[in-house]
Amino acid sequence: MNGQNHVFDQPIREFLHSAASSAPTPGGGSVAALAAALGASMGSMVANITSGPKFEQVREQMAEIVKLMQDAMTEAETFLKKDIESFNGYMAALGLPKASEEEKRQRSIALQQAAVQAASVPLHLMKRCLEVMSALASVTEQANKNVISDLGIALLMLDAAVQSAWITVEINLGSIKDAGVRATFQDTGAELSSRSAGIKDQVLGQIRERLA
Repeated sequence: MNGQNHVFDQPIREFLHSAASSAPTPGGGSVAALAAALGASMGSMVANITSGPKFEQVREQMAEIVKLMQDAMTEAETFLKKDIESFNGYMAALGLPKASEEEKRQRSIALQQAAVQAASVPLHLMKRCLEVMSALASVTEQANKNVISDLGIALLMLDAAVQSAWITVEINLGSIKDAGVRATFQDTGAELSSRSAGIKDQVLGQIRERLA
């Protein structure tokens, strides 16, 4: 993972090797973004298979879901790259000189900007995942029953991305000195985390009712 333009072109085995190594990136935020992409891919598959004469009434709705899921997969790759970039930015700020008072001041400003960015990226991933989950929840009853379990997997992966991104936000909050900014991140993240878990549980309940 060295900042190439298309990080999803990397072989899965290579990504796993990099994530398992002692290198700090790809880390938890990157794994969260990958989970989001996997969830969206399952959502797209469900919508693509909900086709044919039997599903003619929801054909346009499913086409919209496919488009939304494809966009989400592309955005997940962008979030993954931004996660790596934000970590590298924080490390660069840490390495700034601090011999004089002015250097210390500039370094402190850079560190705060980097900390806010490091929390912002996973928070935006959370927001995007919630939009995708809400869209999938709206078609749970219409989806092809043959792939309803895959819809459940989509929601599970997207919620995993949200919860993983949330803990990534949380670990960066301690580095943000501005109490107002920190509180905003905390409140927004906690709400998104709770909403995600609620949507996941709701959809899984509907799925199991359809399976019964």
